[in-house]
Amino acid sequence: MKSRLESADWLTAIARLVASSDATSAAGALADAIDAAVEHEGTCLLAFHRDAPPEVFHHTLEPAGRRHYVDRYVAGPYLLDPLYQLAVGDQKPGVCRFRDQSPDRFRSSEYYRQYCERTHLKDEMDFIVDVSANSTLVLVVGRRTRRFTKAELERLVLVEPLVHAAMRTIWQRSSASSRRQEPGGSLHQRLTRCFENFGDGLLTERERQITQLLLRGHSTKSVARELGIAPGTVMVHKRNLFAKLDITSQYELFSRFIDAL
Repeated sequence: MKSRLESADWLTAIARLVASSDATSAAGALADAIDAAVEHEGTCLLAFHRDAPPEVFHHTLEPAGRRHYVDRYVAGPYLLDPLYQLAVGDQKPGVCRFRDQSPDRFRSSEYYRQYCERTHLKDEMDFIVDVSANSTLVLVVGRRTRRFTKAELERLVLVEPLVHAAMRTIWQRSSASSRRQEPGGSLHQRLTRCFENFGDGLLTERERQITQLLLRGHSTKSVARELGIAPGTVMVHKRNLFAKLDITSQYELFSRFIDAL
């Protein structure tokens, strides 16, 4: 029996990828290649920028899915996404499983409940490649029905060089590759300032640091590790910041932040 990487669908997708002359056709061919490599329930190719909101280059979501999972996402909550943090960071893998890169309490966070849980994804693999000093492309491959098997994960890792080459080609052929940085008052910069200054005037600098980590899904122990302080100290700061913000739960903290955005 032929493997998926020997199938007619795979070879046809690769042929389309090689023959593509623009970013749109290349992105479609890459999505078809992933379809041939593994079973999944959707792909999304995004550009994460250090100086601008994310851009969606290609996706296979239905219109309703795009409105909820894409349009709302790029309006600001992406700042809480572990994938965004990974993409704009200095150290990143070429391909990874999303669940392995998330904070320890991420699935208990309000961001997860409000945005990720509604996607009904059981598993997610992400291809990540830097395409400029300020931009990184990420191809998300999602699975809703079940987790990827070991063989499927190995197959995705195997095609990493090809996927990365295709992602770089898509970037080079897109208008985004030559776009100038937005001016100082850009949406991204305003959103970033809002996140970094959330609670300013009420919270101390340390309490704001802890608030940011809590919003991103870190547990008390994880916050303590990130900041190099004792878990008990984190608990004291957490009680104090909740009192200052007049809230009693993570849900209220998340809601206050979204209102601020």
